[in-house]
Amino acid sequence: MDNKISEIFIPGPAGRLEAKYYKSKKNTSPIALVLQPHPQYGGTMNNKVVVDTFYTFMDNDFSVCRVNFRGVGKSDGEFDNGQGELADAAAALDWLERENFDNSQCWVSGFSFGSLIAMQLLMRRPEINRFIAISPQPNVYDFSFLSPCPTSGLVAYGKKDELVPVEYIAELDKRLSAQKGIKVEFNAISEANHFFSKTSNALIKHLDKYIKKETALY
Repeated sequence: MDNKISEIFIPGPAGRLEAKYYKSKKNTSPIALVLQPHPQYGGTMNNKVVVDTFYTFMDNDFSVCRVNFRGVGKSDGEFDNGQGELADAAAALDWLERENFDNSQCWVSGFSFGSLIAMQLLMRRPEINRFIAISPQPNVYDFSFLSPCPTSGLVAYGKKDELVPVEYIAELDKRLSAQKGIKVEFNAISEANHFFSKTSNALIKHLDKYIKKETALY
């Protein structure tokens, strides 16, 4: 499959952004942007969870892009505490939409810190109609901006997440499930830690099932 994935550079607000891109052969295919974990803790677009998510979208006939935030890999600029990273994500989505102007659905996904950026992007871009947040950290970042959350999505997390006490996830679930007109599914993956170290197959199954169910509607 790898030979169909292009290494590209996207013009971003702090210079060029290094990205990997797969274009579906199917017209009007859905599009997805996949966002990396925290750059200051070794996060890159080649993180295993990010790559697994990328391939799962690819296997479901999406045109999909994963991107290195500013200052990571060959991307220009330097870490900007989330603000610049959100601008980078917006630039990557702009690029992806231009390449696939006839897309049938627009998804955004992120892992850990990337899930925060994905959710912030979701609040600003009405065309995003599904999200996947993997291992969000509501104990570290304030997710109260999701009021109301504009679209349905999936939150996937490990039951043994060593970085996020489960009550914070439960609180987020409670807040989002009280909202009308959307459905956010919370999937706990039983043996998984924050990084899905030995449970990536279980994560992929959950993602694949959700993506298939939500794209069948279109």
